[in-house]
Amino acid sequence: MKTGAYNGEGMKMLRLGAHLSIAKGLPKTVTMAKEIKANTFQYFTRNPRGGAAREIPPSEIAAWQEARQRAGLYPIAGHLPYTVNLGAVPGRQQEFARMVLHDDTLRVAAIGGEYLITHPGHHEGDREASLERIIQVIKESYLSIPEPGPMLLLETMAGQGKEVGSLEDLRSILACLEWPEKVGVCLDSAHLFAAGWDLRTPSGCRQLVKELEAKIGLERVKVMHLNDSLAPLGSHRDRHAGIGRGELGEEGIAAIVNDPFLGELTLLLETPVSTYEEYGAEIALVQKLRLDGSREPVL
Repeated sequence: MKTGAYNGEGMKMLRLGAHLSIAKGLPKTVTMAKEIKANTFQYFTRNPRGGAAREIPPSEIAAWQEARQRAGLYPIAGHLPYTVNLGAVPGRQQEFARMVLHDDTLRVAAIGGEYLITHPGHHEGDREASLERIIQVIKESYLSIPEPGPMLLLETMAGQGKEVGSLEDLRSILACLEWPEKVGVCLDSAHLFAAGWDLRTPSGCRQLVKELEAKIGLERVKVMHLNDSLAPLGSHRDRHAGIGRGELGEEGIAAIVNDPFLGELTLLLETPVSTYEEYGAEIALVQKLRLDGSREPVL
């Protein structure tokens, strides 16, 4: 089913998936996605705690492209490793961030991925200086690439420690970049909740959407990491919980997935699981909450 298609009840079909590993090859992810009833997924572009990246041969990419098309898997999002800090001071850490952003943009482009998601980074006491470095690294290591490729999505963060990633931070970055079409935003429901956005009700979700429209522009918001939060509202702690098992609860997840804007984003689960098969039950629960939920009129 193509983007914009509707189910029999007049609602857009969810683009709903989870974080999957490509360690056993890209074609294997198609099988994994089918098992959990996902129609989209996210993967790490390289080791999330280090710098190693698996080389993907052209034969694997060709097999993947064919299998992906048959399965209707889209969009696909690569996620940069957590060790990348786009706001790092000049030195080894910044050079690593520059290298990974540049090289992994090309790697995601090579497999036909639509999005590349990254945490913006963190500062060392001077937030404004960190924002300036993030802007410069994006200009030099991403926007300088002439070939068509994935859209870069900056993720909203919980504000833990010295994290950069509030809506104000992302607006500042986008404005200083002069609002390029290739750069947008990835929301995270757990991060937003911990940052103080109460998404447990339809009106709370509407408030967030209004703020996104005012500060970012809804056309730039493409993906949401759909996670429950182990941490309470406004705690600024990044702790994910299983769907319906955290502070958002089933009521909050239902409010999100039935929101006229948030519910039509690409939704990707990053909840704590022991095996990827466990995502199947969570995807089924999200689908049920979508079908059972009711939409609040758009104000």
